[in-house]
Amino acid sequence: MRKRIKNINAFISNPIKTQENVLAYLVLKAKETQFGKEHKFSRIYDYKSFKNQIPVRDYNDLSPYINKARNGEKEVLWPGKIKWFAKSSGTTNSKSKFIPISKESLYDCHFKAGKDMLSLYENNYPNTNIYNGKGLMLGGSISNSLYGDYKEGDLSAILLAEFPFWVSYHRIPDIKTAVMNDWKEKLDRIAKQAMHEDITNLTGVPSWMLILLKKVLELSGKRNISEVWPNLELYMHGGVNFGPYKKQFQELIPSKRMNYIQGYNASEGFLAIQDQHNTDDMLLMLDYGIFYEFIQIDDLNKCKLDTINLSEVKLNQNYAIVISTNSGLWRYLIGDVIQFTSISPFRVKVIGRTKSCINTFGEELMVHNTDNAIINACEKLYCSVKEYTVAPLYIDKGSGGHQWFIEFERKPNNPQLFMKEIDKELKRINSDYEAKRTRNIILDFPKLVLIENNEFYLWLKENNRLGGQYKVPRLNEDRVIANRLLSLKEKFSTINTVVANSYN
Repeated sequence: MRKRIKNINAFISNPIKTQENVLAYLVLKAKETQFGKEHKFSRIYDYKSFKNQIPVRDYNDLSPYINKARNGEKEVLWPGKIKWFAKSSGTTNSKSKFIPISKESLYDCHFKAGKDMLSLYENNYPNTNIYNGKGLMLGGSISNSLYGDYKEGDLSAILLAEFPFWVSYHRIPDIKTAVMNDWKEKLDRIAKQAMHEDITNLTGVPSWMLILLKKVLELSGKRNISEVWPNLELYMHGGVNFGPYKKQFQELIPSKRMNYIQGYNASEGFLAIQDQHNTDDMLLMLDYGIFYEFIQIDDLNKCKLDTINLSEVKLNQNYAIVISTNSGLWRYLIGDVIQFTSISPFRVKVIGRTKSCINTFGEELMVHNTDNAIINACEKLYCSVKEYTVAPLYIDKGSGGHQWFIEFERKPNNPQLFMKEIDKELKRINSDYEAKRTRNIILDFPKLVLIENNEFYLWLKENNRLGGQYKVPRLNEDRVIANRLLSLKEKFSTINTVVANSYN
């Protein structure tokens, strides 16, 4: 693990050359694939020719090639036959995506990143004792394909199933439990297996990890997690902004020795790791077989797909990220929006999704705005939020607005004051929102809908999103999710009314 720090320092010292080498490797490796021949990889000599030969694509554009690989064809996007596909519904579309996972991406990207998280943690905390106990890893589910002999499922489940033996030896739960489809039974089994072990580290998506930790407390009868696992010192997380969840974790794990490290991981690849403590930005990992490009978000919104490489990026600009990978994703628009917080070394923070925003009224509201507003309001009013989503209320007679669906872990004494704090913070950090809220001409004061009967959970279940990597979309430009949540809420209201009348 410690030797790996030397390699990390090497690409920090030579970032542009490292990326040039990655691009050359990818093109050479895939030159004889179907995609490589169609796009004349033999004529690609540098970044300029790479851009000229291959257009920027999203999943829908690339799916014909992916479907060929799923049907058992070899040499389609990447040499050989793809044995794993990470199933993802994404955060803005309920239709499943199947991301190819090659042997190279499994070992040279995802597994390598897991080791690097531990290496960087050790580098910051040399007196760590995490190897003296076991790690609790919360992953998704896996299934055999209907098409052939490959496997598909959540990326986390694929990694769990393919981990080397030495990782499995130090891991809870057992593999059969880890990849189960029934999440209610799965969480119960994991809690029972883990509560009597010496757990020193946790890995998983925050929302699902919170549910598991509460299940452990319920079964153990302990007051907090530190009483169950006194040697717990590290939580490795990714996939969502950790800010809205951190306070809940600190209450459940009231230990001064507890540390948190985040990774920027997706089915398409593992992109960045937090390499410094007490910061929330992450080091862009440049030697994982991923070549990075970037599009100014204003250009993307105008359908201009002009990309730049790492040598041209600037600080504090909003970029859509484009990747080419060692699993055969070529100039793939991953859907995330990032900012560079440093260019020596290259560090980033994820600020939202290209399609997870609300701009119905020109307010340009992005996920990092709403997350920050939630965090600020919770701190001021001593409350905590479990889940939330926001949808537009369309203009009818007068102003439009935003409808916030919030499930509180600890409800504020005054929910209306909570929304006033939300509105105030959004005005402070987003000038477009502030302008549209002026005198309520375009945007009215935000409306709150309290989620109190597990409607978010039911929505996830209905849409086959129960799992470690799935989450409720934060921002929506339509009202599909909002209207379904209102329908579920009305159903519970009707049931409660009937019960009350029966009792009377």
